[in-house]
Amino acid sequence: MNIIQALLSGLLIGAVYALMASGLTLVFGVMRVINLAHGAFAILAAFFTYTLWRWLGLDPLVSIPVVVIAMFALGWLAYVLIIRHVRGSHVSMTVLATFGIALLLEGVMGYIWQNQSRSVRTPYTDTSIALGPFYVPTANLIAAAIAIVVLVGLHLLLNGTWQGRAIRASSVNESGALLVGVSVRSIAATTFAIGIATLGAGGAIIAATYPFIPGSHYQWIARLLAIVVLGGLGSLAGAVIGALIIGVGEQLATLWLGASWVVAVPFFVIFIVLLLRPQGILGQRLREDAVH
Repeated sequence: MNIIQALLSGLLIGAVYALMASGLTLVFGVMRVINLAHGAFAILAAFFTYTLWRWLGLDPLVSIPVVVIAMFALGWLAYVLIIRHVRGSHVSMTVLATFGIALLLEGVMGYIWQNQSRSVRTPYTDTSIALGPFYVPTANLIAAAIAIVVLVGLHLLLNGTWQGRAIRASSVNESGALLVGVSVRSIAATTFAIGIATLGAGGAIIAATYPFIPGSHYQWIARLLAIVVLGGLGSLAGAVIGALIIGVGEQLATLWLGASWVVAVPFFVIFIVLLLRPQGILGQRLREDAVH
């Protein structure tokens, strides 16, 4: 019975992880940029949500559209000011640049909101919903439903619009996309902004379900990197599968080993995947991988 409860909780949490990891794997798929600032942007979105709740009394889940728009604009700005200058450079340059952005955001958040644990308390924070003989936190159930809606919207955007087809074309063959008239530079900026915008929804959910401080982004980027490595860098479907596995794995680790082992799960997953299947579940081996 406890195992089934852990599996159910893990799937709900995994849906939120999938939402947050989708932008990270999307940016890599189109731009080949590993965005180490992804976790910091998520915590920044959580602080935005917290501020809207404190100042306006706005429910964190209701504030998602506002936060998403703000994060889209911030993602576009970050791309124009920093990312576009290192895009196409060696991977070490992009890693250093995005890690620098993460440190900058952490400093800004610490200056504005101080290095104190924050959380949003709502009427449903401590309530649960019965699903047959099992109980799940109300906030987690609502958050998972929102995550699924946003992920479906992202899927429809990528597969049912010209902009989405241009994004997918750029990720598969940038030279070919240029030949058919796709402005790859504009698509790259849009993709990065969309990735940060979807993360904004995840950040609002963090505010409603987890306590956080400016330094929390280290924990989140470790978890999100584990997800995209497990699923396959650049694969949106792989990110969803990887997120569900990580979510369930964390809950089972809590059940069998204790809550202190949860933070070790992402690093354990990265280690195992890199040993057994470096390209991830749905990732493809690159030619340079095959050579080695």
